[in-house]
Order: sequence, then structure tokens, then C-alpha cells
Amino acid sequence: MNAVRRSLAAATLAALSVVLTPSAMAARFNLKMAHSVATTDGQHAAALKLAELVKQRTGGEVEITVFPSGQLGNDAAMINGARGGTIDIVSSGASNYNGIVPHTAAMELPFVFRSAAHAYAVLDGSVGSGVLAELQPHGLKGLAYWENGWRAFTNNRRAVRTPDDLKGLKIRSTPNPYHIQAFKLLGMNPSPMPISELYTALETGTFDAQEHPINVTLSAKFHEVQKHLTVSNHVYSPLIVVMNKARFDSLPPAYQTAIVDSARDAARFQRELNAGNAAKVVAELKKAGMQVVENVDMAPFQKIVSEPIGKTFAEKNGPDLLKAIEATR
Repeated sequence: MNAVRRSLAAATLAALSVVLTPSAMAARFNLKMAHSVATTDGQHAAALKLAELVKQRTGGEVEITVFPSGQLGNDAAMINGARGGTIDIVSSGASNYNGIVPHTAAMELPFVFRSAAHAYAVLDGSVGSGVLAELQPHGLKGLAYWENGWRAFTNNRRAVRTPDDLKGLKIRSTPNPYHIQAFKLLGMNPSPMPISELYTALETGTFDAQEHPINVTLSAKFHEVQKHLTVSNHVYSPLIVVMNKARFDSLPPAYQTAIVDSARDAARFQRELNAGNAAKVVAELKKAGMQVVENVDMAPFQKIVSEPIGKTFAEKNGPDLLKAIEATR
């Protein structure tokens, strides 16, 4: 009998030790993260990587639950939720922050980045950090720049090889006013719309065209309602990952560092993922029936839009930010 009691006691202690170990305890801090794209997109993979790294680096004390596909609202609603504290972390296209911090628009100006390496040097360096800091007075802590990708035109009317091929197309635009200006300069009829409503708008003919990175065109299934793709790479589109500032400030400093470092590491993870998948995405879109135009000479497009767009931005915001971007190597 004593042996039985000893065995029961040992088993009870073993069970308690499992319950009480940090890895088995409930997290001290549970954070909600939201984004607007499908779970097949690289942005969702980055969100899961962020959650994984934060959990590892805080010994399980900070746990992030990811809500994809606009489950917590469209981009504007999610950003407002992050500002108000009903959502802790949001990743959203830079254009969706333009109304809060006008300088975020510079990160998505047509042809502002010479290459991916140039974009990463700007975003990950002092220029990008300075723009993120401008979010703080608006209740947001900028964590990192993730990647939406290089934007490419799709449409249902015709193959696009020259600026003239774009004329007359009704195109869904981001809310970035410089995108709208650029598309008007190219002869299109742009209008902004949340991505959550875009599939139906393309299907019903409300728009002839749209432009997103090719990975988003695939994950959002726009290829089902668009015939032509031109790999134009006319705009590099970063995502800005933010956290409710009050929530961020309430965490222990070590956990704050873990979240920022993990967000930046998730950015590098996602960029490598997207680069490795680019050719596969184009192949899948071709297989799905899209007519794809690659290796387009974009110089005529750039000649039409770059100078007037830069002038408009500088008139509204001053020339310093664009000069800093241009000077970054």
C-alpha cells in the first residue's frame, strides 16, 4: 500500500511540474494581430513567423494570435482598431497610413526605388525608421516594414506593353494620392477600393484593371477575373507593421525588444520567401490561363510619371525625404 501511495505521490508531483513549467503555463500577454490577405500569401507566413519568434524569445509569455483575410475588418478598420487598442498588431500596405502620416506615401511612389536592395536599405535604415517614428503621436508603434512586393498591372481588355495600352482602363487604385495621380497621367480612370471588395468589382466589370504584387494577384484569385498580366514592377509596395503604442509600452522592456527584433527578422524571412517564389507565382498564373507580358521597357512609363509625381510630393511635404531616399546606397 505504501508503495502505491508513493507511486501516486510521485505521479502527482510529476503532473504538477508539467503544469507549472513556463512552457506549459498560459501566456502572460495575449496579443491579437490582423491582416487583410489570404492565408496562402507570404504576409500570413510572416505573421506566423513573428508569432513563433516572439513566443520563443519570451519563453511563451507573449503569445500572438493571427487573424487573416480581413477577419477583423478592412485595412482602414484594422488600423483604427490598432490605434484604439481593440487590435494589438496590424500589418497593412503603406498607402493605408497616408492619412495619418503623409510621409508614408513616399515609400510607395512610382519608380522611387531603383531595386529591391535600394528599397531594403531605405526601409531598414535611418530613413525608414524616421518615418515609422512619425506614427507614435497617433497611438502606433512602428515595428518593421514587411513586403507586399513589386506591383504589376492586370486587366481584362488587352495586353499592356506601352503607356498607350493603359489608356481608358478603369483601374482600382490604392488610396495613395500619388498612385491616383500617376494613373491619371497614364490615361487611366483610377478609383480606390478596399481589397476585400475588389474581386467582385473585377468580376462585375466595375473595374477593368487592378495592380498588386503578383503574389497577391495569385492569393486573392484575381487571375480568375483578369485575363492579362504585365510584370511592370512600377511600384515597390512595403507593408508597415504597427502595434498599439500603449500596449507596447506596457510590456517589459525585454519583451518590447523581442517583438521589434522578431518583426524585423520576419521581414527578412518574408523577403527571401517572396524572392524564391516569384518565378513559381508567374508560372502558376500562366497555368491558370493568364496572358503574361514580361520584360517590359518601363522607361516610357517612368518618363511620364516620375517628375510630376516627385514635384507634387515635394510641394506638399518638402523635398528632404525624397532626397534622402535618392541618396541612400
